[in-house]
Amino acid sequence: MITAYTGTQVRAAEEPLLAAGMGDTLMQRAAHGLANAVVQELQSRGARLYGASVVVLAGKGNNGGDGLYAASFLAARGMRTTTVLTGDSAHPGGLDAFERTGGRARRLTKAELPELAAEAARADVVIDAVLGTGAKGGLRGLAGDLVRALERARTAEGGHGFVVACDLPSGVDADTGEAALPVLPADLTVTFGGAKAGLLADPGADFSGRVVVVPIGIEEHFPRPSLRRLEGAEMAGLLPHPARRAQKYSRGVLGVVAGSEDYPGAAVLACRGALAAGAGMVRYLGPPAVAHLVRQTCPEVVCSTGSVAENRVQAWLVGSGMGPQDHEQLARARDAIDSGLPVVADAGALPALPDTLAPHVVLTPHAGELASLFQRLGGGEDREAVEAGTLAAVHNAADHTGATVLLKGATTLVAAPSGATFSQADGTPWLATAGSGDVLAGVIGALLAQAGSVVEPFRELGVDDDDRWAALAALGAALHGRAGRSASEAAAGGPITAGRIADAIPESWGKVSMLSKYGAWKRNSHSQPLR
Repeated sequence: MITAYTGTQVRAAEEPLLAAGMGDTLMQRAAHGLANAVVQELQSRGARLYGASVVVLAGKGNNGGDGLYAASFLAARGMRTTTVLTGDSAHPGGLDAFERTGGRARRLTKAELPELAAEAARADVVIDAVLGTGAKGGLRGLAGDLVRALERARTAEGGHGFVVACDLPSGVDADTGEAALPVLPADLTVTFGGAKAGLLADPGADFSGRVVVVPIGIEEHFPRPSLRRLEGAEMAGLLPHPARRAQKYSRGVLGVVAGSEDYPGAAVLACRGALAAGAGMVRYLGPPAVAHLVRQTCPEVVCSTGSVAENRVQAWLVGSGMGPQDHEQLARARDAIDSGLPVVADAGALPALPDTLAPHVVLTPHAGELASLFQRLGGGEDREAVEAGTLAAVHNAADHTGATVLLKGATTLVAAPSGATFSQADGTPWLATAGSGDVLAGVIGALLAQAGSVVEPFRELGVDDDDRWAALAALGAALHGRAGRSASEAAAGGPITAGRIADAIPESWGKVSMLSKYGAWKRNSHSQPLR
């Protein structure tokens, strides 16, 4: 599992070592890790080390010191190093080490800016070490102008070389992931002690590239992480597997209230996602014409009649493909919420929800739908504001509704009302296709039906009982993302449809299950009584 922390948490973890006089030791460890990461990246690209050109954009604080010390280590490997000092001063020890190893230091001035940008654009490696975790706001003045000019020059040069961010890209907020432009996009971010939460949330993740964490000895002082990301081993430990004597009812029955005459396919795709993700049975409630289509395309689904209360299930999926005029379906959605069972509520159900919900209700909006929810709750956030601060937005939504909120995007964020947060980025941009979210809702619904009453696997990961709904939603997002990536790979990296995503889920599930060292947990076949 990847754990991430706010800048405040990282600085607090450093404090005991700084008080013990180990500040220089921490900086040396960070710089060594940064230099080694640069070497490894050059080698992975088949580039030479001796004679490689490195340009460090160095601010005046400790982040600049990390970059300057790292450049001195790279110079010892035979690389040609230049630093552009963006402030009126530089870290004394770092600059001294840099110059003693033959590095060339140049002050950023308006007159020299075009030449310095061109030189950096031609370099094999550019290290962004201007702003660190303590900085607020973005690059100002000449430093901002330099980054804009460098981006233009790199485009003109055809993207020669690569950019490495020191701890985080300058201008990205370590806590929230908000980006104060201009930000130099990094191919690689080398971050120290622990990942920063802002690197695993959009838009910060847009600028971070691949993230590598370098331990520097502060890790034992970290508190509970601000954000977590499930990887293969954790996913394998959470995926439910039927016990030897399981039957369809004990494996989890999901009720689906989805689809309408305008969007009948949404019901089909939600059911396909649920079936692919292991639900023992799927019951569908909806308009007769939609039910007929579901029967034709998914014969495994039981198309039921009657009320929500009359259909015995262990979880509900509501909202996919429903509009404000679908009064009967919206009434069923409200009844499902009132049932007390776990519910995944997709976009169409959001207008029908009560103002106060519970953690076992999982909302799955995209940015536009979340903005609409905020406006309904009296907030002023529009879609642009949500996309500019996804981490703050998802926390705000969970806090105001009391529900678990999954905000769909290139990086999908899941927040529990307690503040526990997960970030998943397992997919491909090809997942942005009509019906993909309906499949995701089906996957999450199936997981809620199968694993909603189980707590032990989550406790083993340090997840509180009320936060397991967020972990299950993150698990669903990760599985959905991997399935989308697998489907695209099967198409030689080409586009996919929502149906292809559903088709790829069982194989993706199987591959993840094989990653567990100890094997997936076995759920008692009678642990979830039908209600």
